[in-house]
Amino acid sequence: MPALASHRKPRTRMRSTAPAVGLTSAALASVTLLSSQSAMAAPAPKPSIEEVQKKVDDLYRQAGTATQKYNQAKEATDQQKSKVDSLLDDVAKRTEKVNDARRTLGNYAAAQYRNGGLAPTATFFLADDPQSFFDQTHLMDRMAERQQQAVTEFRTQQAKVSKQRAEAVESLETLTESQADLRTSKQNVQTKLTEARTLLSKLTAEEKARLAELERKKEAEAERKAAELAKKQAAARKEAEQKAKESGGGGTETGSGSDTGSGSSASTKAEKVLAFARAQLGKPYVWGATGPSSYDCSGLTQAAWKAAGVDIPRTTWDQVNVGTRIATADLQPGDLVFFYDDISHVGIYKGDGMMIHAPKPGANVREESIYYMPIYGSVRPA
Repeated sequence: MPALASHRKPRTRMRSTAPAVGLTSAALASVTLLSSQSAMAAPAPKPSIEEVQKKVDDLYRQAGTATQKYNQAKEATDQQKSKVDSLLDDVAKRTEKVNDARRTLGNYAAAQYRNGGLAPTATFFLADDPQSFFDQTHLMDRMAERQQQAVTEFRTQQAKVSKQRAEAVESLETLTESQADLRTSKQNVQTKLTEARTLLSKLTAEEKARLAELERKKEAEAERKAAELAKKQAAARKEAEQKAKESGGGGTETGSGSDTGSGSSASTKAEKVLAFARAQLGKPYVWGATGPSSYDCSGLTQAAWKAAGVDIPRTTWDQVNVGTRIATADLQPGDLVFFYDDISHVGIYKGDGMMIHAPKPGANVREESIYYMPIYGSVRPA
């Protein structure tokens, strides 16, 4: 008997792809690892000395701006504290007046209690005679009038005390805000200076030498421009003197760039300003300082003009708005020269394109070309 055919389906052999997947994952991991190693092996390029110089200069400028904000906040804080102290003194005085008025009212109330508050009719019948009654009534009327005045005075003083207390509370809130601004400005100054010092500390001895050479070149170029300005100012002065001589007039006060005064009030003040500034040469720059042992830039200019009897504001942003605006070519000794677009630095013009200023942290008050930094503008305070 023939064998029956099997109806089972033959088994199909399945090909496993697991090894391929494993190989692919391993390959990707290897590529990723190699990429990471390559990235770690290629650090960011080191900045050039020129870039370091630009960065450091910019950080010092930002620190100068933050210093002016600190000075502004400190001035506001001092003024607000003075106002609060004055208001609190006034409140104390008013409170004493309220207490006096309260004591007066208490005396009237005690007297009324002792008299029993008799009605006018009863007082009339109890009086020894009609004249005595009228005298007593007149006296009581006067006492009632004084009592009313005491009540009015009490209410008036009480209202004034309430108003001044409210003003004092508001002023204290403003003072708190000013103190917060002061702390923020101080922190910003310190942050910028730390960044600058950190950047400089990473330089090698060779890089520091190259940086110093760049500074010397920068100073030389600034001095060259100052010499050009001095030459132009001398020529302008000579021409003005010649014209004055031909016209039979006296001297003139054109932009001289020199240190000679004409005897006028303005020249006398300028001489005092420069005399004070020269006496500060060599003293250290300290941000927020106003003397006498150290200064920041606007602290020096404010102190110098104060020595000449002229009060000018504390910050560069306010000082630039004092007096008369002056073109660079017309600068005279004692004029204030401001720098950078944000007006974050100021110096005192001494003539011949040079100034006396408190430069930056780590430096001392010194003479320098006005072209060492980009000029914003100049003013003559008085």
